[in-house]
Amino acid sequence: MRQAEETIAVVVVTYNSKRLLDDLVASLGPGLEGIAWHLTVADNASADGSAAAVKRVAPGSIVVEMGRNAGYAAGINAAVAAARPHTAVLVLNPDIRLAPKCGRELLAVLRGSDAGIVVPRLERGDGSVIHVLRREPSPLRALGDAVLGAHRAGRFKPFGELVVDDHLYGAQTEADWAAGSAMLLSAECWARVGPWDESFFLYSEETDFALRARDAGLPTRLAPSALAVHLEGESKQSPGLWALLNLNRVRLYRRRHGQVLTAAYWAALLLRETSRAVLGNKASRAAARALASPSRLRATPSPELVAALAA
Repeated sequence: MRQAEETIAVVVVTYNSKRLLDDLVASLGPGLEGIAWHLTVADNASADGSAAAVKRVAPGSIVVEMGRNAGYAAGINAAVAAARPHTAVLVLNPDIRLAPKCGRELLAVLRGSDAGIVVPRLERGDGSVIHVLRREPSPLRALGDAVLGAHRAGRFKPFGELVVDDHLYGAQTEADWAAGSAMLLSAECWARVGPWDESFFLYSEETDFALRARDAGLPTRLAPSALAVHLEGESKQSPGLWALLNLNRVRLYRRRHGQVLTAAYWAALLLRETSRAVLGNKASRAAARALASPSRLRATPSPELVAALAA
């Protein structure tokens, strides 16, 4: 399929994201130059006027007002369901800024390979590199992170989940999954693998989707010539969100593995967070408490759980 025949559904979930929307929308034109596209935004009951801001800066867009904070996966699913006809879905966080022609490069890899999901290279606002590619979670990789740190462990495939080798970011590298802040999904991938699992509320939903896509023969690949800037969220700074991230990692791992491996994975995560909590990391302290609580491991992720985790 030629790019001239493509139509991309750009899908964004907002939650009190008003301050980010002008620059996001401004980047879509240059980033998707030469490609037909349309924007659909799902707003999770923002209190800052995000829904109205979308209508102002992108008057041709579709805005789905969720009526509650339904979570990231639920917003993605609602936006895709409401979007106009399309051949691919571009999922973007509100704090993503596409570099010029990013969309062309993403599409070139999507249509020129076996990929079901394609991600761009990411940089922070200061120009530093964000390593977006990931290996499948495992107890040994979680332990490697705990002992060596994510970046040191990532140099060794058996011991690190994070892919850090620079040469792999210069090629169409296949990964088990990738950071979900910016990803292009083929319509076939969505039809065969979707929707996203709404039970995660926030975090691990992109991991789950990518692993299911890989299992279906639709892997994740990097488009090395595509670039986007990610201003980055607050998961590492917010104790509640960091705790939820770790709980959801255990929940996802438990779905795909038996009790013994899950116990080993949980223990490695608990070791990592406890060791960092001892050094004074407040987010790790919240995560360690959550991981050590059977009731919180069983709890359904929700805004109320995040508030409780942060307390």
